[in-house]
Amino acid sequence: MKPAISLSTLRIRLLKFHPTTLILGSFILMILFGTLMLKLPISTQAGEISWIDAIFTATSAVCVTGLTVVDTGSYFSFFGQCVILFLIQIGGIGVMTISVSLFRWMGRVITFHQRMAMQDLFAHTPRGDIFKLVKSVFYVTVGAELIGTILLTIHWSHEYPFWEALFKGVFHSVSAFCNAGFALFSDSMMGYSNNLLLNLTVCGLIVIGGIGFPVLYDLQFRTLNRKERNVRLSVQTKTVLITTAVLIVSGALMFARLEHQTMKSQSIIHHVLISVFQSITTRTAGFNTVDISSLGDATLTMMIFFMFFGASPGSCGGGVKTTTLALLTAFTVSRIRRKRRVNLFKKSLPQDTVMRSISLVLISSVLIGVVLFMLLVGDSTTGHTITNAHGSFLAYLFETVSAFGTVGLSLGITPDLNLWGKAWIVGMMLIGRVGVLTFAYVLVGSGTVNGLEYSEENLMIG
Repeated sequence: MKPAISLSTLRIRLLKFHPTTLILGSFILMILFGTLMLKLPISTQAGEISWIDAIFTATSAVCVTGLTVVDTGSYFSFFGQCVILFLIQIGGIGVMTISVSLFRWMGRVITFHQRMAMQDLFAHTPRGDIFKLVKSVFYVTVGAELIGTILLTIHWSHEYPFWEALFKGVFHSVSAFCNAGFALFSDSMMGYSNNLLLNLTVCGLIVIGGIGFPVLYDLQFRTLNRKERNVRLSVQTKTVLITTAVLIVSGALMFARLEHQTMKSQSIIHHVLISVFQSITTRTAGFNTVDISSLGDATLTMMIFFMFFGASPGSCGGGVKTTTLALLTAFTVSRIRRKRRVNLFKKSLPQDTVMRSISLVLISSVLIGVVLFMLLVGDSTTGHTITNAHGSFLAYLFETVSAFGTVGLSLGITPDLNLWGKAWIVGMMLIGRVGVLTFAYVLVGSGTVNGLEYSEENLMIG
């Protein structure tokens, strides 16, 4: 009989894993834990939930997506809602972040692999103050969610008893900051589309949680050291802030223009609130103040584009990230002008970064296409046909991109997905949260392999 593996031996084996593997493994373990907790009879009002629905809900919470197969507010008990809240919080700031913070607080030694994992999550370049950044992540999260809780509790205190209003404030504050999009109301935020306090609070939390912790840390450092001349914002911070602002404004203007007829009976303030709210939440959060299924095809197409790019690196959101969109735009402009290097803010970007961004968009597009195809095949072969006013193709495409961007918006087909459909969406949520490149590193490794080089011969393109 072989002796049991000791804790020290297990720790040594874990340290051999690449940081990206540790990140992926931590998310998978939390999903398994969440699934088991949601399967407990105490977690649901009826005392039971199917395995696939428990896995789907746990994945959606840990990956801060917000897609739901059952109504969160009515199907789950108070205990079940607390489990979902816990999974959202853990998934939003990352399991590795919490473990490193606890280790530092207890005075434990941080391993090299944990340090590298934090580097992959929160830093665009190697930096010596990575632990200060992780500490900042924790404080910013607590501070933002606390302020959000107070404001939302004040809002709901006029409708519910204090303790119920407080829980709703905590739940939606965490859900908004982590860009999860889970709501305790069956219509999300549609009942509060004209409420200024709720709209501003939720939108503010989403933006802060979506621009990325490195950007927040950079802004904080710049503010505290504003008297020093050599302290400047990084290219990362400038790119994220400008791209985010452009996407919010352009998204709101397009939404207002495309849905002008459906909102013409509303006041201008109400019109603006809805347009700005959906522009912000479409990229990663998943809350909605209008019925998504009632929107036009042109609006839905625009939203698919926004969901695809999602939030910013090092944030709670998914997608291929705003910096990728900015980099591809700069790359296109440089090629049109016949320039060899891609420049942003008087800095030249590494060629490797440019190529990785192109690869990221290509791989993500192919992945979405494959999953969309499998959903359509499953729909036709099983006889389980999704009926939707926009057609099954657009409905499945919208659902797939929403899962990949960890957004959570849907045309209402999520509860009607069959077993394999839910399984494909679960996979997309996990890949979208952890990152396509992280998955690629886990599967094929992160090392560079020098292949054979032959004589060159041109190839016609375009």
